Amino acid sequence: MNHRKFLNSLFEVAVAKAQPKECIPPFLNQRQFTGRTIVFGAGKASANMAQVVEKHFSGNIEGLVVTRYNHSVPCMNIDVLEAGHPVPDRNGMIAASRMLKIASGLKENDKVICLISGGGSSLLSLPAPGISLEHKQKITSGLLKSGATIHEINSVRKHLSAIKGGRLGIACYPAKLITLAISDVSGDDLGVIASGPTVEDLTTFDDAINVLKKYKITKPIQVLDYLENATDETPKPGDRKLKNVENFLIATAKQSLDAAAKFAEEAGVIPLILSDRVEGEAREVAKEQVLQALEIQKQVKSDSKSVVLLSGGETCVTVRGGGLGGPNTEYMLSMLVELRGQDGIWAISCDTDGIDGTGNNAGAFIGPESFKLSDSLGLNPEKFLANNDSYNFFSKIGALVSPGPTLTNVNDFRAILIMPSGQNQ
Repeated sequence: MNHRKFLNSLFEVAVAKAQPKECIPPFLNQRQFTGRTIVFGAGKASANMAQVVEKHFSGNIEGLVVTRYNHSVPCMNIDVLEAGHPVPDRNGMIAASRMLKIASGLKENDKVICLISGGGSSLLSLPAPGISLEHKQKITSGLLKSGATIHEINSVRKHLSAIKGGRLGIACYPAKLITLAISDVSGDDLGVIASGPTVEDLTTFDDAINVLKKYKITKPIQVLDYLENATDETPKPGDRKLKNVENFLIATAKQSLDAAAKFAEEAGVIPLILSDRVEGEAREVAKEQVLQALEIQKQVKSDSKSVVLLSGGETCVTVRGGGLGGPNTEYMLSMLVELRGQDGIWAISCDTDGIDGTGNNAGAFIGPESFKLSDSLGLNPEKFLANNDSYNFFSKIGALVSPGPTLTNVNDFRAILIMPSGQNQ
């Protein structure tokens, strides 16, 4: 078996399952749309989603979506704007302002299709009154480096926004609105995906303040002052202006893991899905999963099939060094340090959107030879890990996985292939 090729194929199968061309048409074919239909969208997959909607929608359609730079695909009637991610920029403000302007003119007989995917929180960025774009950029950067979970980060984002946390849904009233969401968050909470622009919000200003206090984020002071004094809460359950809104999950990490498991089974490998909701520090999650892999390797008989451990979710990194990397490469580097060339174990960890953190790669691959290669090159993986420099480590040993933007996003994908002890490697 070509271990790297097999693991990469599992990743490709997981990504394919979440592609808009797979998950949008069945939904559209079950719905009836008449009259004026507007499309809004935000996320790394939004342009891809919009293109699929155009291909499968019968009738007049128009609208606007915002996606990450270099994630645009051509659409005929739906405008596509590109903006900054993971830190918001002015293009995101322009897109959000245009959507709210269009929404303000909607009538009761109009319909809105809202296409939401991971990354929408940064891309659909319109600061609340009294907050500047620069304030949001600084607070976002601080949160991303703090080790905060996406649920915590987005509770802050929603309360610094004029469009997220259900506010876009409110703006579309009295038109009917349906949201098609590709989930990139553990637990598939619609209120967290892209900060839930069309979903009632269960968090409060106090929750946002507590997140900043927890991670000792004290600047810019204008943000803290705003959160402590603001009274314009996000819409809550039962808000009458959200009564015409329906929200649907159309792709999730679990569906992608199931597809990968099926592929593994057909290849003669036993799949074990650990969880689609793994969270925590990337390096600590790696340590836990190494222990699981080693224990399974001990238990599996030498003449039995290989096993692959699959998991999804979203890990985080508390940045203390000055290196380059993301959660998936940090996870892989921590795993390499723990395994130290253990025979019979290979692994891959990639972000299904094709971009891990701020690098140009999705993640990385390791096997028994990876540690030996790094040693022969005089590389110290512990030092790279301490400096949060996982990207450069894997670049030096030729183990980065770089498919480019996949135009979808169902979070991280991890697979650990375990061959029984004593079996021919």
